[in-house]
Amino acid sequence: MRARRPLRRGSITHSFVDQQISILHKAMAEKIVDNPSLVEQVKVTLEERLENGTLRYGAFLTWQCILEQVNDKDTFVAAVLEDSPLMKKYRRKTPFVGILSEEERQQALLSLETN
Repeated sequence: MRARRPLRRGSITHSFVDQQISILHKAMAEKIVDNPSLVEQVKVTLEERLENGTLRYGAFLTWQCILEQVNDKDTFVAAVLEDSPLMKKYRRKTPFVGILSEEERQQALLSLETN
């Protein structure tokens, strides 16, 4: 049996995962803008993670600031999808869990395959 090599930063696979995560976050951000009541669900997730130590305070503040932009769709979506190493890291541990249904998630990922 062949041992799996860990992903290297900048590898094609790592890049593809980041691309998938971005596609999903675009779909989640748009759904949150269309349904602002979902912001409360995200805030609860953030609070829980901060309290149980699975989220650092800097990430908590970043997501809180992003959520404050929900009434400006372009700014909100741009903030969620910011192409910085830090936001890529934050998106990998997203507080947007449970926002998309499985069908919505699959639909978003299909859009990646057709592009």
